[in-house]
Amino acid sequence: MAQAVGERVGASANGANVAMSIDHVTKYYKTKTGQVHALEDINLQIKQGEFVAIVGPSGCGKSTLLWGMSGLHDLSKGQIVLNGTPVTGPRPEIGMIFQEANLLPWRNLRQNINFPFEIKRKKVGPYEDRINQLLNEVGLAGFENKYPRELSGGMQQRASIVRCLSYDPEVILMDEPFGALDAFTRDEMNLLIQKLWMETGKTIIFVTHNVTEAIFLADRVVVLTPRPGRVAHVFDIDLPRPRTIDETFSPPFIEKVLEIKDTIMTGVYTPRS
Repeated sequence: MAQAVGERVGASANGANVAMSIDHVTKYYKTKTGQVHALEDINLQIKQGEFVAIVGPSGCGKSTLLWGMSGLHDLSKGQIVLNGTPVTGPRPEIGMIFQEANLLPWRNLRQNINFPFEIKRKKVGPYEDRINQLLNEVGLAGFENKYPRELSGGMQQRASIVRCLSYDPEVILMDEPFGALDAFTRDEMNLLIQKLWMETGKTIIFVTHNVTEAIFLADRVVVLTPRPGRVAHVFDIDLPRPRTIDETFSPPFIEKVLEIKDTIMTGVYTPRS
């Protein structure tokens, strides 16, 4: 079943309409010590149902670009267009998952998941079945009344994923969501995200420092140059799905890791062979 869904989603991504367009995006920050040039003339098109990972050296503007896509940060130049309309602020079609789960400690798991509905002043009732299904899918059924302090880091991040998916956004932005987890839990989360993406066909943009994680999850890996971040190269990842953790140790996978790491280090794509 999973293989069939994956094939459907992959085919859709290759021939789909553009979900989000990043057009000539440039970003400057003002700081106490002067102006910081974070991004310069970024151009990307992300198709509906596509999984895109963004990697690059520290400080290259990966998270800055993602926050620009979310509408939470303004741009110095250029625009980001979602479904044909410029993003000028937070949009209901966009969900975001952060490195920290950001669960409210005085609320139990179910109350945390319901929190976005309270902010949006939407009734949670029509979404109850979806939330219950997601809780079961991520292994959190039965933990609804637990508080964040009673959950492991992996469980808290699973809860943040359910919270994001609960109101059914079209586009999901993920800012190094598994960076604080141990290696084993991170593998579990990557398998979970792959499974959820294959089942839902959501458009996902995923920022990470981990090249192996990027290749494992993505249809395309975008490498940014050192600051100011520019697009150094976009790598197509044509590995079949569903992917397994064992495949990350295969020679073709390792060769792709080395190729992307070379591009990150030099800021220029040079084929290895």
